[in-house]
Parts: sequence; C-alpha cells; structure tokens
Amino acid sequence: MAHVIRIGPYHPLQEEPASFLLTVEGERVIDIDVQLGYIHKGLERLAEQRTYDMVPLLLERICGICSATHSINFCHAVEDILGLAVPPRARYIRTIVGELERIHSHLLWVGLAGHFIGYETVFMWAWKYREPVLDMYEQLTGHRQNSALPQVGGVRRDLPEQAFPEVRRTLDALDGQVEMLTGAVLDDPVLAARLSGVGVLTAEQALAYGVVGPTARASGLATDVRADEPYAAYPELDWKVITRSEGDVFAKAVVRLLELKESIGLVRQAMEKLPPGPINAGPLHVPRGEGIGRYEAPRGEDVHYVRSNGTNMPERVKVRAPSYVNIPSFRASCIGQTISDVTLTLAACDPCYSCTERMAVVRDAGGGSEITFSDLVRLGREKTLRIARELGRKPDLDLEIG
Repeated sequence: MAHVIRIGPYHPLQEEPASFLLTVEGERVIDIDVQLGYIHKGLERLAEQRTYDMVPLLLERICGICSATHSINFCHAVEDILGLAVPPRARYIRTIVGELERIHSHLLWVGLAGHFIGYETVFMWAWKYREPVLDMYEQLTGHRQNSALPQVGGVRRDLPEQAFPEVRRTLDALDGQVEMLTGAVLDDPVLAARLSGVGVLTAEQALAYGVVGPTARASGLATDVRADEPYAAYPELDWKVITRSEGDVFAKAVVRLLELKESIGLVRQAMEKLPPGPINAGPLHVPRGEGIGRYEAPRGEDVHYVRSNGTNMPERVKVRAPSYVNIPSFRASCIGQTISDVTLTLAACDPCYSCTERMAVVRDAGGGSEITFSDLVRLGREKTLRIARELGRKPDLDLEIG
C-alpha cells in the first residue's frame, strides 16, 4: 500500500523552504513531487524598476552563494544588446571573482554533504578551509559575499594588487588543504560504499532533463559554458572540464572536489596574467533590443534575458538559474531509491530554491485582476484574524488596527 511522506517546506535538512511529496511503498520511493514557490522576492520585477547601473547590485541578492554569478551574467546580457567587448583587465577581474565564488560554493557543498551523511570531520574541515576563501574575497573586493563589483561594460573598481601576495599565500595553503580533503573523501571505503550507486542519473537521463553543471558532468556530459561559449579570461587560461561517468552521488562529490583544484589554478593564472588598462568601457546608452547572457555558475549554466526599450531601465529581466533545470531531474534519480537515499540525492545537485523564485505579478485566480502588495498584506491579516477567532484566541491589536 502506498503512502505519502512530506519533507518540508521547513525541515532541518533544508536551508531553504521547499516541499517534497514522496509516495512510498514500504521504504521504496515510487513517485516524487517537488513544490517550489515558498520564496517571494519579486527580483525580476524589481529589476525592471531600476537603472542598468543599479540592477547588478540588486541581482546579487538572488542567491547568497552565487551573487557575482547573477550580477556578471546580467552584464553579459546587456553587453549582448550593445555588442560590447569588455576591456581585458575587467575580463580577468571578473574571472578571479567568479572562481573564488566557485571555490566558496563547492567547499560549502562538500561540508554540508559531510554533515548530511554524519561525517562531521569533513563538515568541519570544509568549512574551516572555506573561511580563508571568504577572507580573500574580502581582501580583493571589500566584502565577504556581495562584491558590488560587476558593472555593465566592465567592473566598478580595480583589484588592490598590494593584496595579491597574501592571496597567493592563502591559495598555496588552500591547495594542500583541498588535496588532503579530496584524498580523504576518495580513499574512504565507508563513503564510497554509502554514496556509490545512489541516486544515479544516467547520461541519457541527464540529456533528457537538460541538467547542467556538476550534475551533468557527473553523468559524463562535458558541458561547461566556460568552454562551450567562452567568456571573460577563460579562453586565455589553462584549465580542463572535469567529468565522471557514474552519475551517482559519489560522482557529484568527486567532480566538485576536482573542480576546486581547477578553480585555484584559474585564480592563480588570472592574477599572474592580469593585464594593465581600463576596467570599464565608460558611460553607455543601451538601445532598443534583446540580449542573452550565459555564465557557468557553481551549480551550472545560468541564463539571463534582458529586453531594452531604449530608456535607462530594462523593460524585462528574466533569470533562469541552474537549479531551475536541475531540480526536475529528481524524478529520474530519486524514484526507486529508499527514503534514506532520497535525502542524499536531493542534496547532491546542490539545489538553490532561492534561485528558482519566480513571482513578479500576482493575479486573482477568479477575476484576473492584479493583486497589489497592500492587498497581500490585507489578505494575510484577514486570514490570521479568522484563524485566531476560530481557535478562540484574542486577535492581535496591531492586526485589528491594520
């Protein structure tokens, strides 16, 4: 007999709200339904009410881990409209910022993965090594998380080259730490036994679902925007796309660990080859048109669409983050697994539910009229008051006044 188990929308395993409905027969999952939409920031709509210079600062708030991803990619889309070539120094600066963000993201995931399976040593190691990465980010940009650096046409500020010697020393130490961490994970027979063969996503399934990033590369698909449609300084640097063929949770961990080494090498090279010159193409007027930006985020290909009407504000901004295409693949990788394995598989593609937020305009399902923010506040207060009365409790005075 089938039963339904709900995980979420709030659960200790999840750092963000999302709901998973697992249909199970005994311990075996026979169906899964993912329900998103618990995060309402309306950033796409807000972006259409900001100037082109302000939008990158706003879009850094899409995701706390991939902040530079979205701000740089918005610039890619606008620069596509302009047909603009970014100055070489700005391209290298964007590469350094982006790869530090990738290192930060992958270490965070490795730590959480260790925590999820009860391997607290990996959790402590990964998060300890992640701290100097955030320190480097702050030394170079002024902030541990949101750099406020990308700008249409280049970057807002130059990197302080006096910080480079300290950054290089930190990278040297991190290189050894990542090597040790990678060896500890790859050589651990318990980890291999627990994660190998779990949540397998075959290459055919990965293609069918259109997954991206480490989720795709762990299934043998050598897809990476940095190589497929090179941008920034990547065509001028030496690096390789990491792939595995197994498609299971262990393969996803291996891909991320090996990518850490590649990213460290990319930051080193970009700092060594950082060319002199301007960091921005100067004041720009964006004409009418449409542009597409592509960027290899830590989780995979990020896509931004921008439509311009010739004013100083975009007419439409659309974001398709990697999690938006990776999450549906749960139907292929989770069905047939046991409940205990499903929780690992859900976490293995590093889903970001904040990135999948889509609300721009709310309409009345009955009449079709637009619901304003004031309407949402009023409806929420009315529902809270109604529930309080049904429970026989005294309504909150502030709600009554509102």
